[in-house]
Amino acid sequence: MLSIVEKDFGTPAPRPARLWKNVGLRTGGNEAPDTKLITLSIDGREISVAEGTSVMRAAALNDINIPKLCATETLDAFGSCRLCLVQIDGVRGYPASCTTPVAAGMKVTTQNAKLAELRRGVMELYISDHPLDCLTCPANGHCELQDMAGAVGLREVRYGYDGDNHVYARRDGEANPRFAPKDESNPYFTFDPSKCIVCSRCVRACDEQQGTLALTIQGRGFDSKVSASQAEDFLDSECVSCGACVQACPTATLSEKSLISMGQAEHSVTTTCAYCGVGCSFRAEMKGEEVVRMVPNKDGHANHGHSCVKGRFAIGYATHSDRIYKPMIRAKISDPWREVSWEEAIGYAASEFKRIQAKYGRDSIGGITSSRCTNEETYLVQKLVRAAFGNNNVDTCARVCHSPTGYGLKQTLGESAGTQNFDSVMQADVIMVIGANPTDGHPVFASQMKRRLREGAKLIVADPRRIDLVRTPHIEASQHLKLRPGTNVALINSLAHVVVSEGLVKEDFVRARCDTESFDKWRRFVGDERHAPEAMEAVTGVPAAQVRAAARLYATGGNGAIYYGLGVTEHSQGSTMVMGIANLAMATGNIGREGVGVNPLRGQNNVQGSCDMGSFPHEFPGYRHVSDDATRDLLENAWGAKLLNEPGLRIPNMFEAALDGEFLGLYIEGEDIAQSDPNTQHVTAALTAMECIVVQDLFLNESAKFAHVFLPGSSFLEKDGTFTNAERRISRVRKVMKPKSGYADWEITQLLSNAMGYPMNYSHPSEIMDEIAALTPTFTGVSFKRLDELGSVQWPCNEQHPLGTPTMHIDEFVRGKGRFMVTEYVPTSEKVNAKFPLILTTGRILSQYNVGAQTRRTENVAWHSEDRLELHPSDAETRGIVDGDWCGVASRAGETVLRARVTERVQPGVVYTTFHFPESGANVITTDNSDWATNCPEYKVTAVEVTRVSQPSEWQKRYREFSQRQQELLDAR
Repeated sequence: MLSIVEKDFGTPAPRPARLWKNVGLRTGGNEAPDTKLITLSIDGREISVAEGTSVMRAAALNDINIPKLCATETLDAFGSCRLCLVQIDGVRGYPASCTTPVAAGMKVTTQNAKLAELRRGVMELYISDHPLDCLTCPANGHCELQDMAGAVGLREVRYGYDGDNHVYARRDGEANPRFAPKDESNPYFTFDPSKCIVCSRCVRACDEQQGTLALTIQGRGFDSKVSASQAEDFLDSECVSCGACVQACPTATLSEKSLISMGQAEHSVTTTCAYCGVGCSFRAEMKGEEVVRMVPNKDGHANHGHSCVKGRFAIGYATHSDRIYKPMIRAKISDPWREVSWEEAIGYAASEFKRIQAKYGRDSIGGITSSRCTNEETYLVQKLVRAAFGNNNVDTCARVCHSPTGYGLKQTLGESAGTQNFDSVMQADVIMVIGANPTDGHPVFASQMKRRLREGAKLIVADPRRIDLVRTPHIEASQHLKLRPGTNVALINSLAHVVVSEGLVKEDFVRARCDTESFDKWRRFVGDERHAPEAMEAVTGVPAAQVRAAARLYATGGNGAIYYGLGVTEHSQGSTMVMGIANLAMATGNIGREGVGVNPLRGQNNVQGSCDMGSFPHEFPGYRHVSDDATRDLLENAWGAKLLNEPGLRIPNMFEAALDGEFLGLYIEGEDIAQSDPNTQHVTAALTAMECIVVQDLFLNESAKFAHVFLPGSSFLEKDGTFTNAERRISRVRKVMKPKSGYADWEITQLLSNAMGYPMNYSHPSEIMDEIAALTPTFTGVSFKRLDELGSVQWPCNEQHPLGTPTMHIDEFVRGKGRFMVTEYVPTSEKVNAKFPLILTTGRILSQYNVGAQTRRTENVAWHSEDRLELHPSDAETRGIVDGDWCGVASRAGETVLRARVTERVQPGVVYTTFHFPESGANVITTDNSDWATNCPEYKVTAVEVTRVSQPSEWQKRYREFSQRQQELLDAR
């Protein structure tokens, strides 16, 4: 069921109008400008709508509501329920309004005696095989079947309820073979076949919106019924629990368990998801301050009414019993926690930071911003560090994920962000996915990508592992370049070599848009035969013929779009690879229009925003270097503080300085570096060496176990602000309940700043955004008021781009001329040998998110309750390992134990794991090796050996003992 506040227009808008929505304007049902209009008459009223609009939608746009059951705005017209019949002058019979497009001069009648008779007859048949338990039904008050029965004036059911039916478990004293019990296997929703009217909306939603094709209609005629996979329970089926079927269902057949237990919501608040970088818009359906359900907003510019299991259902962490609501302090990490007032906690933290600076110097403390907090909160943390702490020792989790994106795209294109909006993929002819797993990491965008692939776009996947996109229903990659981990740059140079040597360069684009000197140098470089696919085959492991075929397809197949993820950036040559991708896109002219571009798939909900807000130690907000005198003068005048012109410490530098006794105080807002950063034992040693760590979070996470001050943070449901997603889209986050700890995160940072002696006096996050806009050129047109008007906006948003910028670099690059960079392949120093003969690479899984602090505290553990080690059957057989065995995984950095999953997803010589559970210790075995330009860790290449074992590793034993002790110290408060 759609949101309680959304109107369903019955069928989708014509595609051009749908794409136009993503510019940022709220359409309110209106169609795109410059669309050809068709004028017709409906019930004697002359109306004009866009060409391609259905009669049903045309009527609804003009507040003429035609009864419907199988039709909904989020799905293509189907025409099966026969409830939406109309009369059209000159047309025989009674056509379905959902499948009939408007035509010039058409005269439509939606209400007369004959239509009323037909509709009542249809509805009578539906109700004759439907339970009459409306008063106790969870859909009561928000049920389309109930509404339509009233709309058509149904007053009796002549057929009775004693005959053949799907409603009752017993018939004539015997078991009813047509009856199927309610399926409650899924933790978030139920499936009650007795209430199903076989409208196929759930099946079509799974096909059209999600693209999993997990549902089907089984049987024919009266035997027809909805089936998950091959008559399996929903939990055991291919269903990915995105919720599209639940949203599409017009009855209570598919119902959220929260709705069943709590009843219908009373009001709705639009906000933005706090999980991945897609930035889905949701309507939080509320009852008082309790969330009944999260419904994807059909007007959401990033998700268009779709969702995934995390954003749709996994919000239970916000009210989990593990949440801490009161501030706590302790002198040493071996001491019990002591609950204190906010005043005492803030005062203690400030006094400790001042003490440390007085003893060890100005640069002895710093802060880490959060990619899960809002832009406004992140902005305040970096301002706190620069203005109150008096240094530039601020960093963010982007250091360990997409910092190479910022560096590489800035060098080549001139801006540290992706070039397109998500809808651009619908204009792509060739899609190249490099080092990303969209169906798991960015599932809502992946569904949109799959729609385009089913329409005929070609797919190239470059990944050491066989991700789902390589072969999925109705989709198969034209090329899967199964390269060896660590050889990305060798592969991109080989692809570029084919483009150059076979004359596939878009010469006119390069001459007009790019720096010719850098291009000529790059052309000579990649044209060298040492970069030929045949020469590089021994390095990458990818057959030369595949590389050549992929390069030709990308260069000549029409609009070519590249989407990449952490499999590109988390390497010793991450920045080099990003520049190599930009080089390839520029050389083929695949920049500056819809359907093309260089598109980093950002991992966290506001990792783009945290970078935009100046969270790196070398950059102020808006990616302006701290050495830039004009920017520094501007900020000094606005902030009333002297700012340093030298970059501060990056996170890895903070660790080293801590171990050297030089960096001893750290403020961490909403990050868990003890779990997320590489070489865990090195990180925890650094944290142990510090004298005051202040953690601001929802839970006592891994980093908080080393903290001296805990400041209870607020979830995204408890605050106002904005997030910026992977497509540069700034969206509003709206408070749906009061902060459970008393303060939103921005207020806590403000309290700390005031206690440090630097005044902050904001009364609302909108004031913080106003300051950001006044001081940041790419944000000058952004305000809460503007976002409320437009729904969302993509920066740059300023005088030149008042509606934002869906596509960047259209007429020229931000830096002027695009710059080609020489990308010499330098093999990683992390090499296999006899002791460590396998390569470990890491990634994410659909049901879990990042370090798992949120999703582990939800029912998502039903799908993924532990991190497992994938290894190829040949490697498993060599080591005597079978599926489910415990495996010791040892590297140069450490050792842990994981359960084996034997699979051909990975290639021989490569093993793979996720990192969502702290006890798994995935980062105990990753090393300090990092990107040469940004220090982004090389998570994707770790030399390991795997052996069959029967007990946990020594680190895991120490971890369990330490964690148990920390829990005891927490419980003693």
